[in-house]
Amino acid sequence: MSNTAIKVQNLVKNFGKGDSLVRVIENASFEIQKGEIVALIAPSGAGKTTLLMMIGCVLEPTSGEIWLGEERVYGNKWVAKDTRKIRREKIGFIFQAHYLIPFLNIIENVTLLPQANGVSEKISKEKAMELLKYLEIDDKAYNMSSQLSGGQNQRVAIARALANNPQIILADEPTAALDGERSVSVIKMLKKIAREQNVAIITVTHDDRILPYCDKIMKIENRTIVFQDSDERII
Repeated sequence: MSNTAIKVQNLVKNFGKGDSLVRVIENASFEIQKGEIVALIAPSGAGKTTLLMMIGCVLEPTSGEIWLGEERVYGNKWVAKDTRKIRREKIGFIFQAHYLIPFLNIIENVTLLPQANGVSEKISKEKAMELLKYLEIDDKAYNMSSQLSGGQNQRVAIARALANNPQIILADEPTAALDGERSVSVIKMLKKIAREQNVAIITVTHDDRILPYCDKIMKIENRTIVFQDSDERII
């Protein structure tokens, strides 16, 4: 069985047509392995979120190919019959804002998607408590998000992203709203998850402080993908 979690070949994304055509991604090709955490960096407007949303089966590419694990999900058109099912079952999303539902308590936020996918309340709660304990926030399970700090809410957002045992986590600026200490705490947590859960993680970031914690640094340059080693990588 392959250890590759994400494989992209000759991926292209354009917006508009004719004189209004904007080329965002051109012929991007790369692979990311299970257990790796990869930082995605580029100037604002260079296509970081666009690339993340294509991998996440949210935004349709113009052309190219995308594999998630052993499954080819895109080959110049959507090959996967149900991209929503792929997002629910294979991918966890983490964003800059935690987007927790304010009228649900913490454990209800974490169990919402598994229960929507047919997992029983008992099993989904057991899994949620296991995740919250893993992230050292189980003592807040029955609190509301308004009672938690920004860093604590981001841990809950990570637990929610893990609730369906995803193969891939796509994080869009997950530490942008946090101070330096909390940013490092969150990226350490993501690194631990990648290693122990064998999950591939791509995190968009502008925060140089978290780069040493990543296995690879992926950059968008001239609308394509290049890799840069982290000279001070923390094992």
